[in-house]
Amino acid sequence: MDTRQWMSVTLFLATALMVFVSFLSYRKRHLPVAKTMVLIMLAAACYSLGYAFEVLSRSLNDVKLSLQIEYLGIPFVTTLWLFQVIQFTGTASSYRKRLALLLFVVPAAVFFLHLTNDWHHLIYERYILNESNSVPLYTTVKGPWYKVHTIYNYSVLLCGMLLFIPMYWRALPIVRKQIVVLLLGAVAPMVFNLFFWSGLDVDLTPFGFAVSGIAYVWGILRFNLLRLTPLAMAKVFETIRDGVVLFDYEDQIVSYNRAAEMVLPELGLPKRYPVDMEVVLSESPELLERIRAASNGDERFPFHRFQANRNKHYNCSLSLIYDSGSVLIGKILMFNDITEMKESEARLRENARQLSELNAFKDKLFTVVAHDIRDPIALLVSLTELLGDELTAADFEHAELVRELKGQVQSTFHLIENLLDWYRSQKGKVVFRPLGWNLQQVVRQALLLSGTKAGMKQIRMTERINEKFTVRADKEMLDLILRNLLSNAIKFTGIGGVIEIGAVLEGDQIIVSVSDNGAGIDDQTSELLRLEEPFLKVMVNGDNSEDMRFGLALIREFVRIHGGSLWFESEPGVGTTFSFTLPGSPDVREEFDDGGMEEEVYESDFGGR
Repeated sequence: MDTRQWMSVTLFLATALMVFVSFLSYRKRHLPVAKTMVLIMLAAACYSLGYAFEVLSRSLNDVKLSLQIEYLGIPFVTTLWLFQVIQFTGTASSYRKRLALLLFVVPAAVFFLHLTNDWHHLIYERYILNESNSVPLYTTVKGPWYKVHTIYNYSVLLCGMLLFIPMYWRALPIVRKQIVVLLLGAVAPMVFNLFFWSGLDVDLTPFGFAVSGIAYVWGILRFNLLRLTPLAMAKVFETIRDGVVLFDYEDQIVSYNRAAEMVLPELGLPKRYPVDMEVVLSESPELLERIRAASNGDERFPFHRFQANRNKHYNCSLSLIYDSGSVLIGKILMFNDITEMKESEARLRENARQLSELNAFKDKLFTVVAHDIRDPIALLVSLTELLGDELTAADFEHAELVRELKGQVQSTFHLIENLLDWYRSQKGKVVFRPLGWNLQQVVRQALLLSGTKAGMKQIRMTERINEKFTVRADKEMLDLILRNLLSNAIKFTGIGGVIEIGAVLEGDQIIVSVSDNGAGIDDQTSELLRLEEPFLKVMVNGDNSEDMRFGLALIREFVRIHGGSLWFESEPGVGTTFSFTLPGSPDVREEFDDGGMEEEVYESDFGGR
């Protein structure tokens, strides 16, 4: 067998190998990368087949016809390889079609120029017969566009390698092997082509494509080349802290991370991947059904297993992976461990149950306070009042002690009353029924009820409220507010003091104030009273001011229910003024606007004189 024959046979075998790689790639034709591989191998097959015919040619026409077959692939093969690299690395996904058109401008021009070369000789200037009758039959003299195409091809190969370099260092081992295979497929023809440019008359480039075909077959069968692009593998490592299992478009497990093996230890059993998921996950039928049924969008579902004497809970996310936004190439299953959160929820539920029991006990305790403590103390108040009156009339020498005892019992009773009122307000049992009330009449009623206590200290109480002032308030709450403010004023006002209740109209609000000329409130107590906590641990001056503070918290709560606010001003040795706002009745402003009359002042004395 002479040189022509063995070269042609080798080239025909290389062509068959490339067609076989095209067939393997065609089986995965739904993947854009596989489609490009089909075109690369068909272009290389045309190159190899045409060169086989050129080796066997006996005339110039035979050579030219062979070159026409070769140029079905020569202009496009390297550009197709670069486009495959772009697809593989995910480069320029948003404008890939426009980039493809730009890349194939030069190859298309070369193909057209070679087709019409006899008219202009831009590819091959002339053909020189080889007198030695060896390979090749004719030696070609290259034209300017042949050199342009050569420079373009080497530039394209260099760009592809530059795209692969950063991806290689970031990729998983299996992806690195795929990158090496694709690089070998491009480097082999380039190395063989360099021999031609070094002076060798025979073009060995088609034999380089034969090496590429062998590398691609090896990559497809050994390293799952074209089964899944690194776009999916990159997504695995974006959430590496969670367990991740990667499936291809045939629902075979391609890869997983260590966190996933902690969730599913059976993933470590197979020695090689890809593996059918039904073989590996046979002990998790519900999980298999979820993966198999996923068809559109992302899905989330719970998953739990019993491991190491502990129930493990996971929140699973199943995502579909698309290439170029349209073709399904695989699935990603992610496991987010929420065991601690579930256990915390269980502890919180247990704490809530215990708090509910404690709250029920508190309700029972207040029921006891309301019925078993309040009533006896109320009876004790009545008895001490009767006893005090009798002893005072009899001029008993210890009558002063009895009066002090009566005061302490009454103070305790008022504290319990305030405590129960506050408790009912916090439980929502105080019903808010706002109606229109004449403020002067309500205040006078409160003064009458407090008159006896004020008379014992010879305190003079006056009200200065316009008879036309009408407020929209809940009568029981308003009585409690006034009763507490008057009680505090009486308590902290000395013998012969003065207490005044006034009201002014400001916009749609009526400001009610209760003033006394008592000892005032010191700075420390003033700061404590401004706190909104009903119970304070700090004792003030060793007296019963905590009763005042609790009553103030209750007043503030009821004023807020009316939509108003409470504040006070105090100066030691001068006195204290508590003020609060109430909504005026809708017609209160109209009465003043229409009547055009000055406000009249009414003064009444309550002092038990």
